[in-house]
Amino acid sequence: MARRPLPRILSSGSASITRSREIARTAADSATDVLHPLITVVRGLRLLAVSGRQKWVATPKERRGPKLFLGAACVLVVALVPYGPILALITVMGAAAWKGRERTPVRTGPDETETARLRSLYEALVPYFSTADDPEPLFAHGGDWAKAFDGYAFDDGGRLTRLQVSYPAYFTDGEAAARSRIEQLLHTKSGRGREYHFSWDEEANRLVMTVLDALPTTIAAQRFVTAPGETVLGFTDPDAVSRTVPVRDGDTTVDASPVVWRTGGRSTEPHLLAVGHPGGGTTTLIRSIALQALQNGDVIVVDGGGTGEYGALAGRTGVLAVESGLGGALATLEWAAHETERRLITANRARQNGHPVPDDIRRPLWILLDRPGVLGHLAAADGRPDPQELLRIPLRHGRAAQVTVVLAEQFDALDTLTETVRTHTRARTVLGPASREQIEAVLGVEPHTTPPSEVPAGRGYVRLGAGPVLRLQVPATPDPYDDATSEAHRRAVLGLLPDRHSSVEAAPAREHADEGPATEQVPVAVDTAARPVEAVPVEAMVAEARPSEPLAKAQPAGAES
Repeated sequence: MARRPLPRILSSGSASITRSREIARTAADSATDVLHPLITVVRGLRLLAVSGRQKWVATPKERRGPKLFLGAACVLVVALVPYGPILALITVMGAAAWKGRERTPVRTGPDETETARLRSLYEALVPYFSTADDPEPLFAHGGDWAKAFDGYAFDDGGRLTRLQVSYPAYFTDGEAAARSRIEQLLHTKSGRGREYHFSWDEEANRLVMTVLDALPTTIAAQRFVTAPGETVLGFTDPDAVSRTVPVRDGDTTVDASPVVWRTGGRSTEPHLLAVGHPGGGTTTLIRSIALQALQNGDVIVVDGGGTGEYGALAGRTGVLAVESGLGGALATLEWAAHETERRLITANRARQNGHPVPDDIRRPLWILLDRPGVLGHLAAADGRPDPQELLRIPLRHGRAAQVTVVLAEQFDALDTLTETVRTHTRARTVLGPASREQIEAVLGVEPHTTPPSEVPAGRGYVRLGAGPVLRLQVPATPDPYDDATSEAHRRAVLGLLPDRHSSVEAAPAREHADEGPATEQVPVAVDTAARPVEAVPVEAMVAEARPSEPLAKAQPAGAES
């Protein structure tokens, strides 16, 4: 059957109809532009009228009479004032124009791009938060994502900065592996290169994901406002601790949130273990602790790596020794073990006789050991005892004797740490890039954040005893003698170092080629104005239990005198 042609009026009139519509639309747009001020004023008058009516309705009946009388009086005054009605009309028109102006519409929901991101996250979570037996699943393919996502926030680039997820009650949120899968998925879908914090509320079946801001790296070494026995390991998130300290950040002073480590007789975590990769910042942490410890204590530094990172401490007041060779390290640690015993004996005798503990016993002694695994390997090859074995007494009894031990080791040498070191170093830090498995192996639990792949030096995590895992940024404390150190950081570190010895005669430096046995007598430096220098064995010091004397300042070859 042949198709009948369209009527002539329909085939020939379509072009004229389209042209008429365009003319009408153009005329309407032109009229809107011309009448835009009038439309604005009318809209403002309507809004003012609505606002006035609402206020009149909200006014109590007993107060309407006085208000009405006051309004009538104002109208009468305006009418009697010269040019009053004209000024009143101009004022009303101006208020109406301001009230009826066009405002930027307030966003009440996500745009198309953000909605696509939320729907993608919802679909990705369906396999983990749904089962086939659920009659009314909260997560289902093609379901409503608004029921599962209670809150969300985006940055200017359209990436998520906060997300609150409600999940079914049958999800195994008590298992670390199940939580880790969800955290890894949200981290991947929300964007890499940022650090996310995950807060699980098992009672309410709710998960809150938050993007964390980067910790400041511009805070350098300085005198921190702390009490005796407190050491600032670094700084963390403001909502992680309930304390702030004023610090200098460049040319300004700000309040930062410190991670304070308490040592001494009442400390529950008297010793510290720092672990990281090369360049992670463990040496920076030890140097920062040494500068704070020298304010009211004595320090022994053993550099197992032999890199000379602690050469600036040699010969300073309060620094008893800076050793990098095997023989000097063994002799120094043996003296530290006997000094711990002597302190315990002296303190016990004083308490039994009803006397106060002597001042030299109350003065803290810090043993800072960097890379003990290297020294242990050298000692095993030379047939000497492991230096970590000499730390058994300071680790076990150091809290009562005011002796604190700080060790730093790398991940590839964790298996060289003895059981005593692992047991008594309950304050732990992990610095530098590390996986969740490595962080859990050191701290005992996984962090509630996603460790980034690239971090600055001194950035990591810390856990004090059985407390929570906190993010940590160690204050910048570089070697002042390093050519790569900036002038500002060099002056900051040198300004914290004590003066060099003036009235104490130091023993000559040991030759690394002939270090001698580990049981040799340790020379003790004494004031030359009081009596001549003599070598006193540590065994005699422990037996006599007399006040301690400073250990000889051993300097490595080439160190500044």
